[in-house]
Amino acid sequence: MSIGVTTPAEVRERRAGRVLLLDADDRVLLFRGCDPAVPDDKYWFTPGGGFDEGEEPRQAAARELFEETGLRLPETELGEPVHEDITEFSFDGRRYRQRQWFYVARVASWEVDTAGFEPIERTTMDEHHWWSLTELEATGERYYPANLTRILREVL
Repeated sequence: MSIGVTTPAEVRERRAGRVLLLDADDRVLLFRGCDPAVPDDKYWFTPGGGFDEGEEPRQAAARELFEETGLRLPETELGEPVHEDITEFSFDGRRYRQRQWFYVARVASWEVDTAGFEPIERTTMDEHHWWSLTELEATGERYYPANLTRILREVL
């Protein structure tokens, strides 16, 4: 046994489908949440989440959109991904490397229904807001992906 040698925490691979949900005023829906291990460190993010067994990116994005907002869209309405990236983060004491695909969906307006939240979402997600591009560019609050304003400028 070696004293003082540490093993890096295992990084879990994960895939996620995410949605840039835009209303008639080109505002994007974001949720505010936290890592349960750091509950006072709040940040904003798009609807979406990890794949279920056998899902493709668009299927996961459509399912997660319904679970988190109550909005059921046929996955074909999401079209092709407008952005893809890989991000690393910690959540609840675990490290993740997540490959994620972002899709655009448009609605005239929508009253968000969070009844489909999973238990972890109920405890870590406390607010949602429709953000204009101007608001995002001016805010001091954190949001992910960090290049969200650039992505939005490309799709608006």
